Amino acid sequence: MFLFMLAPQDDISQADATFADVLHHWHRDGLAFVHTDLPKLIVILVIAFALARTVSFFVNRMRHLADRHASGNPQRSSEIRTLAAVLRATGYSLIGFVVLVHVLSMLGIPTTSLLASAGVVGVGIGLGAQSLFKDMLNGIFILIENQYNVGDTVKLAALTGTVQDLTLRLTTLRDGDGTLYFIPNSQIATVSNLSRDFSVATLTVTVDASADPDKVLRILSATALAVRNDPAFKEVAVADPDVPGVDAISGRVVTYPVSIRVRINQKDAILRELRRRVLQAFEENAIPLGTDP
Repeated sequence: MFLFMLAPQDDISQADATFADVLHHWHRDGLAFVHTDLPKLIVILVIAFALARTVSFFVNRMRHLADRHASGNPQRSSEIRTLAAVLRATGYSLIGFVVLVHVLSMLGIPTTSLLASAGVVGVGIGLGAQSLFKDMLNGIFILIENQYNVGDTVKLAALTGTVQDLTLRLTTLRDGDGTLYFIPNSQIATVSNLSRDFSVATLTVTVDASADPDKVLRILSATALAVRNDPAFKEVAVADPDVPGVDAISGRVVTYPVSIRVRINQKDAILRELRRRVLQAFEENAIPLGTDP
């Protein structure tokens, strides 16, 4: 009976000793972490924060530089913005990876096997998810060949809009309705850059066949040249207008194209003014507009 009553007390004493031993080990490990690993962790975090701030500083400087080039050299401004976006994404990713490796090393997790496993996983990803690497490879060629930049108006994968962001994996595009599209770079087979070097403002005018073609051409040329020399559009148009002649005849409808080479993304205003003046000139010279047969 005495032995039966004593056994639980021995179990309790043993449990208390085990708990005290665990607390002792935790206390010892905690002190060792505070004295040895915590200063290293603080140093690593401080260095990572300093590197992140450095990347942010250069990115902001590049963006300010792009703003200064926006009016005089839009293409250069777009290139700088694109490089800033790529630098930001790549820099933060590398800093985060290095911090993760050092933290795992301090926690006793073998990083060598982890990196070796990551290599094996990378091979598996390369075999099973080739589209990701195709995205990055195509993104590299987009940057190297300077196909388009942030701020350019482009047509990609049957979508037209302004490039909001560009990384090695995908392109972010916003259309005229405000819709934001995320396009993987591997899906971009053909690029139509509507903002490179210059744009062409084209107006197709239809006139009734009863009008004298020579008279119509003289009026269209004079009207387009007047718009080109207008002080409001003199800096927009980069070349004299081109009125090549009769483009098509359909029944009694004759088509005359008028085109003016303008600066990128600035053709809408000059086309509106050209339409207004063409209507006024045709009304003054009694030239009838063409109607569908």
